[in-house]
Amino acid sequence: MKQLSFVFLFLLAFLIACGPQHTPSEAKKEHPEENRVLDSVLQRKKLKAITDYGSVTYLIYRGETIGYQYEMLKDFTNFLGVELEIVTEKDLEKSIDMLNNGETDLLAMGLTVTNDRVKVFEFTDPIMTTYQVLVQRKPDNYLQMATSDEIETHLIRNQIDLAGKTISVQKGTIYASRLATLADEIGDTIFVIQEEKDVEELIEAVANKEIDYTVADEHIAIVNSKYYPNIDIKTPLSFPQKISWAAKKGQTGLTDTINSWLKIYLKSIKSRLIYNKYFKNIRTKRIAQSRYNSFSGNHLSPYDDYIKEAEKLIGWDWRLLASLIYQESEFKPNVRSWVGAYGLMQMMPSTLEKYGLDTTATAQQQIIAGARYLKYLNKQLPEDITDSVERIKFVMASYNAGIAHVFDARRLAEKYGKDPNIWTDNVDFYMLNLSDKYYYHDPVAYYGYVRGKETYDFVNEIFNRFEDYRNLIPKE
Repeated sequence: MKQLSFVFLFLLAFLIACGPQHTPSEAKKEHPEENRVLDSVLQRKKLKAITDYGSVTYLIYRGETIGYQYEMLKDFTNFLGVELEIVTEKDLEKSIDMLNNGETDLLAMGLTVTNDRVKVFEFTDPIMTTYQVLVQRKPDNYLQMATSDEIETHLIRNQIDLAGKTISVQKGTIYASRLATLADEIGDTIFVIQEEKDVEELIEAVANKEIDYTVADEHIAIVNSKYYPNIDIKTPLSFPQKISWAAKKGQTGLTDTINSWLKIYLKSIKSRLIYNKYFKNIRTKRIAQSRYNSFSGNHLSPYDDYIKEAEKLIGWDWRLLASLIYQESEFKPNVRSWVGAYGLMQMMPSTLEKYGLDTTATAQQQIIAGARYLKYLNKQLPEDITDSVERIKFVMASYNAGIAHVFDARRLAEKYGKDPNIWTDNVDFYMLNLSDKYYYHDPVAYYGYVRGKETYDFVNEIFNRFEDYRNLIPKE
């Protein structure tokens, strides 16, 4: 019997071995479509993710880009070894069109997974679970009420009491269908108005007495309750539901990659810290009360007016100059570096002295002096650098490393067949490598060694942050 079993297994293995085989490249050719978006992301080294902007997903706080969706996306792109490009859109239907048209790679708006949506999207594994809650307003005099029981008498706690009520919800979300199911369950009518406003705008409308009720996912409602303490979010309207990112239907190459990452990431300490930071930490209350957040304050720093004044001196978008200032000092006017650079613009004492200033200079004086110095550097660059954006990058590199080292990098670029008048993917490579003796010992590198990676990162990080500022802070 054992001999027969052995013969059978041998024949089975032989048949499998003799069957049609595919090399990895051939297998990929058979199913190229499922990897199209992932291959594109890896080839261009950038993931384009679309999200909305608000108190939870993506915002600026004191010059820093934050948000639950944003931080998770950054961690994923770091894992993948690519850059993150955020596209913002509050209209869900437009976002879906952009995904399907290939204008973006991933929908990272925290969509609820439903059977209908599974037919339209390729969902990742859940990034969290939540449930829908009723957002209603506490009574006007709730602070003067003696007990919580007294407040409770003014609030809806039983879904049956929604009969005959009018509830406004964001158009395109699943809230309208949930309310229709709920109306059927209670055997009565719930009047639903589908609005163009997004969830957080509708929550604000409840708080401001413009509407009486809306619906939100609990995690969004929790954060917004810090902004609007007169709203109540304790009445559930659904069972727990899965919240996921979504790719275009069929693009399992991208979603499978995300899922592999999520299996490890969601068990990590970092993942728990990020979740607690936005949904459990008292820090969210401080953010909500601050003027310097893009969701409710539309300010970057206490120095916005001075930065806008400096904008006129150099002709930059003030938000780009603000990004440079954040890079240098995080908007701290009295900070001093280990080499002695001081203040918002981290200018050396000798440079401050050129403009009649010292460490007693006010924030306004520091910013104006920094802008004048940027203007001076711009004049030192050759007129051959004609592209306005590339020219600004040269100015920034000069501000960080000194213009002499930038000229060294230009000479190296020209020597090795690159364009000395283009920073991106040309001169930046040689600046990055001016800490390598092969390059800083080159005869055309007159000024020798410099920590080129610092300058390379300096320029890139300022422009990346500027894109966030442009997404979230109005120009005027």
